[in-house]
Amino acid sequence: MVYLTEKQHLIVSDAVAKAETTTSGEIVTVLADRSDGYTDVALWWAVGASFTAMSLFAMAPEPLLALLDSLAGGWSSEWTQGLVLTVLLAIGLVTFLAVLALQLWQALKFKLVPGPVAADRVRDAAIRHFKVGAERRTHGRTGILLYLSMREHRAEIVADEPIAEMVHAEIWGEAMADMLAEVSRGRIAEGLAAGVRDVGKVLAENFPRADDDENELPDRLIEL
Repeated sequence: MVYLTEKQHLIVSDAVAKAETTTSGEIVTVLADRSDGYTDVALWWAVGASFTAMSLFAMAPEPLLALLDSLAGGWSSEWTQGLVLTVLLAIGLVTFLAVLALQLWQALKFKLVPGPVAADRVRDAAIRHFKVGAERRTHGRTGILLYLSMREHRAEIVADEPIAEMVHAEIWGEAMADMLAEVSRGRIAEGLAAGVRDVGKVLAENFPRADDDENELPDRLIEL
């Protein structure tokens, strides 16, 4: 899914270029639709719902069996252990498939992802992209990544070791807050640009630009 136009991409890349005029740090920006497919989470919800439905039937089978008898024309059936077991397995299978099918609606699927799981997956994705696109790719190891994952409504900032040692994670809180405040209003490009400006200010204080500094990483926004 494409979120930004070419003009909006320029808002972000221009913010990166401007921020890097005052620092030796190299800022990389990534905009992702999602950080994971959460297939395992969807399966766990389906399995949980299936076992819940089977457990409820096992505790009180009579109402459903009576309903099945009425659907058969009111004739009472002799519910053998094998037939009851068949009904039990059918309930489990139907529930499992129904819950999986419901989660094809992406809005519901992401609502059902537990917050800590989403946070971990977004963080993992940000680190993966950082390792590929920024880690140890600059002369002074001064790369930093701003990562925004839209489906999870989460963002991460990952920095090279020299930056992480000098700048505590809490310092990036203002950048995160400014970025997400704009994004929550639908101003994605402006939010990323605000985050870049805040990160640039912090980097300029701790890693000022040298006279012979070169632009080592692309300024453009990476949209996945």
